[in-house]
Amino acid sequence: MIAKPTIPDLLDQSPDRPGAQIGKPVSRVDGRLKVTGAAKYAAEFNTPGLVHGYILSSAVARGRILRMDTARALALPGVLQVFTHENRPSLPWFDRRWKDDDAPKGSPFRPLYDATIHHALQPIALVVAESFELARYAARLIHVEYEADPHQTDLQAASAAAFTPGKDKGGFEPPPKPRGDADRALAEAEVSVDLEFTQAVEHHNPMEMHASTVVYHNDGTLTVHDKTQGPLNTQTYVCNVFGLPKEAVRVISPFVGGAFGSGLRPQHQLFMAMLAATTLKRSVRVELSRPQMFSFGHRPETLQRVALGARKDGTLTAIIHEAVQETSQTENYVEVVVNWSGQQYKCDNVRLDYKLARMDTHTPLDQRAPGAATGVPALEIAMDELAARLGMDPLELRLRNYTEIDPNTGKPFSSKELRACFRQGAERFGWSRRNPVPRSMRQGRQLIGWGMATGVWDAMQGQASARARLGIDGTLTVGSATADIGPGTYTAMTQIAADVLGLPLDKVSFQLGDSNLPMAPLQGGSWTVSSVGSAVKAVCDRLRERLAKLATGLNDGPLKGLKAGDLDFAGGFLVARSDPSWRLSITEVMRANDLLVLEEEALSVPYYKAQMQHKAGTHSAVFAEVRVDEDLGTVQVTRVVSAVAAGRIINPKTARSQVMGAVVWGLGMALEEETMTDQRLGRFMNHDFAEYHIPVNADVHDIDVIFVEEHDEVVNPLGAKGVGEIGIVGVPAAIANAIYHATGKRICDLPITADKILEG
Repeated sequence: MIAKPTIPDLLDQSPDRPGAQIGKPVSRVDGRLKVTGAAKYAAEFNTPGLVHGYILSSAVARGRILRMDTARALALPGVLQVFTHENRPSLPWFDRRWKDDDAPKGSPFRPLYDATIHHALQPIALVVAESFELARYAARLIHVEYEADPHQTDLQAASAAAFTPGKDKGGFEPPPKPRGDADRALAEAEVSVDLEFTQAVEHHNPMEMHASTVVYHNDGTLTVHDKTQGPLNTQTYVCNVFGLPKEAVRVISPFVGGAFGSGLRPQHQLFMAMLAATTLKRSVRVELSRPQMFSFGHRPETLQRVALGARKDGTLTAIIHEAVQETSQTENYVEVVVNWSGQQYKCDNVRLDYKLARMDTHTPLDQRAPGAATGVPALEIAMDELAARLGMDPLELRLRNYTEIDPNTGKPFSSKELRACFRQGAERFGWSRRNPVPRSMRQGRQLIGWGMATGVWDAMQGQASARARLGIDGTLTVGSATADIGPGTYTAMTQIAADVLGLPLDKVSFQLGDSNLPMAPLQGGSWTVSSVGSAVKAVCDRLRERLAKLATGLNDGPLKGLKAGDLDFAGGFLVARSDPSWRLSITEVMRANDLLVLEEEALSVPYYKAQMQHKAGTHSAVFAEVRVDEDLGTVQVTRVVSAVAAGRIINPKTARSQVMGAVVWGLGMALEEETMTDQRLGRFMNHDFAEYHIPVNADVHDIDVIFVEEHDEVVNPLGAKGVGEIGIVGVPAAIANAIYHATGKRICDLPITADKILEG
């Protein structure tokens, strides 16, 4: 039964109201489990008789396997099997008809399908042995002969054959049709900029490497412990690939050590573990090594051009944003890169273009704020350059072209407190004290730069279900088959449930990461609170209505004759608003009605009509200070202020942590992260933590997060928007703009390393 969503009562959202839990800075309810090591991850579930698999990867970027000699590996005592394309069983998956829930258009890569090599580090064999160490050693004894073909891993060269993708089932929104005549307006503009940008390949590299532990039971059923952002997606995947009924497969993933998009699609270690378990009828674990984490999807390399035209007063007259992004030979992986430039500012003449270029690499993969973290920085750096040429404050230029509607669609924003973000962020940062002249602020040999940028991300909601069980002792258990990749989902859902029923947090528990729980979408895109949180609210609203009906129906009770709207729920009690002394505990209500348990399940659906009439998004203003060593070209990001408008904030403490983590990643995008390809070999060379540089403690200084008050009656029943993505989007541009202010050098090639600053 579908629970009818209700518009939140914005006057009743104060965290000071009776029983309120939403809006409080609550510490993570699962924090103790994580810091004590009690939380179990995919590679930490053990079972008697568990064996281990190790994956052998291809040494060439394109070609075919001519011969594979596994005899020496198989001769080792304790080696159970070596799976290759020559001996793997025939499976339903290999008919190429089925894809996972997050698959782009095309044919997904299938490990061990045939002798063809599609990309470097492609998995070509699985060694299964009694121990991980033995399996890894045995893999080194396998001799492989290849016939290598010429490969293409250079995006600059591949871009000559770039093509326009069609609409993708994964939600790709093609660029809108041009409005006005952007090319003519650019040519006639009083002031213009025309910049080219490059964005390097980045890899996710979460703390927990991808792993799958498949427990094989005597009755042939399987329990799968997988690193995933969606237990139901993993279940559907293995059932389709291996021809199994859903009743035979249970997926359990209570904790995920970071994913950032890498767990949206089932990765090949899951297929390998399932292949071994179902063939050998043994429990099997396959865990990727850190170098093997570079063998699947990544944030794609991108080439962009942004051209802006304006009048001398700063009014935009032309926006052109073109992008070419890499994809694999078999799938059309697409991102929304250029569309943001059409909705960010008022402009009558806009042309947006997005193309793909095929390369001999694995299909790229969503990575935190996919598309926006690539496209928005290019626009925001171009806006900063335009401000410099106009002699105008960069903040003033953005305010001059501010819009309250989405120009791409003509729809009003459901809420947009970006002006407040600008105002509060600038005040906190001290932006008014900025000397606008490049290289004008310094301390000794340190050049000081101040830069700013705008961030934007969509606010989305999907269908989700939740189940709730309330005991007579006032304890509440709520569950949904979502995941928690680190943002604090356990805590936020606990707060929402406790808030609706006025319960103390220690009386509420939330269950997730189990395919036996009610349906939930993949965790990604900053929509879990919006989607699953709305389902939690819906199911707890049902319990609240039932309790209110039971309490007001008691003939000798103090609440007799009152209506549900006359009651508050606080501290485990139902309380009359007119007289707080009239109250009944949940235990008293249930005992009086001879009930030990109340159970409900609810499906939450978006406000389709209202949402279709609006554009929903989160917005931010990011201000950054850098210090650039004039002699060495090294950069320190000494201060960042991020002002975010994201609707109702469920938990300011965990939300702040999300934004801080995103700022750190944005720092990495701006200055450090780059997976480098040797074009001769067609493979990533720095596939480890020694050479793949990410920010460390010494790189991170003051980060100040402001949550701007914002009410939204359209976005979902909670009025809440996600913060996982919005925190990163504007950061690379703010840092790049600060570097320009410090040095007078405009660098549009990310990451900005010391050699680029010193060059010329």
